[in-house]
Amino acid sequence: MRTYDLTPFYRSTVGFDRFFNLLDQATADGSPGYPPYNIERTGENAYRISVAVSGFSQSELSIVAKENTLTIKGEKTASENGNDNSKVLYRGIAARAFERAFQLADFVQVKNASLENGLLHVDLVREIPEAKKPRSIPISSGAEAPQVVDGSAAKVAA
Repeated sequence: MRTYDLTPFYRSTVGFDRFFNLLDQATADGSPGYPPYNIERTGENAYRISVAVSGFSQSELSIVAKENTLTIKGEKTASENGNDNSKVLYRGIAARAFERAFQLADFVQVKNASLENGLLHVDLVREIPEAKKPRSIPISSGAEAPQVVDGSAAKVAA
């Protein structure tokens, strides 16, 4: 069951519809809700994905960006208490391995990742190349249009 609604973003963004559609598809396959995450828009072309990874150290997390897919993995390597003689009577803190994949829109790049207070923050930026950006085309009237003189017609008249 989906617990978030991206429709407010559809109204306030023009040209990023595909980005949010791809993020919607990331959880459409029925993947479990662990670990929970937020997607924020931090600027005109900037986004942040925050994943709750409490209990995981920096060495137990990996982030891989390949083509248009961002994959975040977490695997616990050591015992939780570090003491093999202790027995856990109640385990309420999830320490299971996870893998979360996000489909990224074209020209979206991962710029930074940081781990603070149990949250993994991944900063994304959409950088459109100059060749792909729209350009303004001037419109001229018929009287102002430059006249093209064919060189072969000039030779016949002479």
